[in-house]
Amino acid sequence: MGRRTLLATAGWLAAAVLATLIGVAAIRLVGESITGTPGGVRSQAEVERALAAPEPTPATPSAPAASAPSSPSATPGLRRSFSTPGGTAVAECVESEVRLVSWAPAQDYRVKDVDRGPDDDAEVTFAGPAGEFEVNVGCIGGEPVARPGERD
Repeated sequence: MGRRTLLATAGWLAAAVLATLIGVAAIRLVGESITGTPGGVRSQAEVERALAAPEPTPATPSAPAASAPSSPSATPGLRRSFSTPGGTAVAECVESEVRLVSWAPAQDYRVKDVDRGPDDDAEVTFAGPAGEFEVNVGCIGGEPVARPGERD
């Protein structure tokens, strides 16, 4: 009976070690895609440049689908990024109206108020330890432009 117990213990120990090694190998294999940042960490300036760049257009023109109705508001215009110490907003113009595409508060700031449009103007207000910062955007010539903040 002592020999059987020894063999059972050795078998169990070998199985536990094998299972642990397989688990570690799987975590190492999958870990980069779960915890890593593809392409590395980008600086704020790189993010702003990427957001301000116009989106690439497809190289081959495609005919619109017959079943898909086209509307002017479905066609995105030129996008531009606007930054304040309180946060960043991205806006686009479609015809003569502006809309906020996205906005993100800076660290330690929060979004206090947002009017995303589409309208004559769109705005977002960020509030934080150094006060409030507002991004107010309109369209001039089909391009998003910053406007002086207006308070109610």
